Amino acid sequence: MYAKCAWKKYSSTDLEKVFKFNEEYKDYITKGKTERKCVDEAVKLAESYGFKPLASFEKLVPGDKVYVTNKGKNIACFVIGNKPVEQGLRVLGAHIDSPRIDIKQNPLYEKNGFALLDAHYYGGIKKYQWVTIPLALHGVVCKKDGTIVDVCIGEDANDPVLGITDLLIHLSADQMQKTGAKVIEGEDLDLTMGNMPLEGEEKDAVKANVLKLLKEKYDFEEEDFISAELEIVPSGPARDYGLDRSMVAGYGHDDRVCAYTSLRAVLDAGACEYTTCAILVDKEEVGSIGATGAHSKFFENTVAELINLTTDYSELKVRHAMENTKMLSSDVSAGFDPLYAGVNDPKNAAYLGNGICYNKYTGSRGKSGCNDAMPEYMAEIRKVMDENNINYQTAELGRVDQGGGGTIAYILGNYNMNVIDAGIAVLNMHAPMEIVSKADVYEAYCAYKAFISKL
Repeated sequence: MYAKCAWKKYSSTDLEKVFKFNEEYKDYITKGKTERKCVDEAVKLAESYGFKPLASFEKLVPGDKVYVTNKGKNIACFVIGNKPVEQGLRVLGAHIDSPRIDIKQNPLYEKNGFALLDAHYYGGIKKYQWVTIPLALHGVVCKKDGTIVDVCIGEDANDPVLGITDLLIHLSADQMQKTGAKVIEGEDLDLTMGNMPLEGEEKDAVKANVLKLLKEKYDFEEEDFISAELEIVPSGPARDYGLDRSMVAGYGHDDRVCAYTSLRAVLDAGACEYTTCAILVDKEEVGSIGATGAHSKFFENTVAELINLTTDYSELKVRHAMENTKMLSSDVSAGFDPLYAGVNDPKNAAYLGNGICYNKYTGSRGKSGCNDAMPEYMAEIRKVMDENNINYQTAELGRVDQGGGGTIAYILGNYNMNVIDAGIAVLNMHAPMEIVSKADVYEAYCAYKAFISKL
C-alpha cells in the first residue's frame, strides 16, 4: 500500500535514461541465452570498466576492481572498499540459469523420416508452452582432445530455426481431455532437426544427413554428444512490449534481469566504503546444487582469497567477513496479472511499474524453505530507498497455500549474514516469453547501486 507508480516521477531526461538503460539490458539478454554466454558477456562488460582477473593481483588495495569466474558458469565482480574485508561486504547475488529444455547424452535418432534430438526439461516449466514456437540450440560440445566447440543454431537471421511439434486440433479429442501437466508429456519434448535423407544412405538416412551437416559446420561426431551441454531456448531477440514500449518481452528475465542490474550497479558505483560484489550463480532453478550453484564453496573461497590479498590471513577473518556481510538476493517476483488476480493477495502483490520489490520471505506451505529476513534489516533498507527517492514495493509469492517458490537467500543466510530478496516483478514467469517493466528494471538498478554505496 506504500508503493507508487515509478513512471509518474520521471522527467523527460529521466525517461531517456530509463529507455537507454533498457536498450543495454535487452542486448545483454539477447546475447546471454545460456549461463555460459551470460558469464562471457559479463566478463566483457567488467573488463570494459577496468576490472581484471583476481589471479593477476599479488596484493589488493582499496579501489581495485577484480573478477573471478568459476567453470564458465559463475562470475563474481568485486570493488575493494576502504574498510577491511573482515568487516563485511555489500553483495548483490543473482542467478543466470533459466528454465529451458536440455539435450540428453545420447540424443539423436530417426523416426518415420524425421531426425530428432531427445530432451529433458530443466527447471519448472509448463511443457505445453514450449511447442510450436521457434527454438534455438545453444551450448558447447567438448571433444576428447580438449577442444571446446561453441554451438549456436537458430539465432542468426540466415539460420534455420528448430522446434517441437504438437498435435493438430483436428485430431486432439483425446489430448484435450488431459490435464495441463499431461497435455504434453516430458518425453515428447524432442527437437525436430531435419527431414531430408542423405543421398546414398539406406538406413537412418535423415539422421546421417543431420550428422553430416553438424560435422561440416562444427566438426564433431555423434559420440561427442556424450560430452556436450546443449540447451534449447526460444529463438530471437528481446523486444519492446506494449504500444507505449513500456515493457520488455524476452526469454530469461528470471533471473537475468536482476543479474544485469546487479552487475551494472557494482560496475557503475565504483569504490565504496565496504567491498562491493555482484555474484552471478547457476543451478538456482534446480535447487542451487553442484559446483556452480549457490551451495558451492566458490563464493566463500573467493572471500578467503580477498582476505589473503588484503591482510594477514586467518580462517576467523573469513568467518567474520561472511557474518558481517549484508546482501540482497536479487531475484524476481511474481507480477500481478489482472487476468489471474485470484492467485494473489492484492495488498501483498508485486505490480509492474511500481519499482523494485522486496520479499521478506518466499517459500511455500507455511513459509517452508524461506529466508524470512530480519525486520531491523528491512528498516535499514527502507531508509536508504526513501533517502534516494527509489520506488519500491513489498510482496509475497501469491496467496497463502496457492503455491510458492524459493531463491538463494536462505543459503547465504546460513552464514549468519543479513539477506533479503529484492528484485523485479515478472509476468509469464518461467514461460518462453517473460515480461518486465522498463521502469522496474531501472529502479532496481538504482536501488542496487544505493544499497552497496549507502548501507
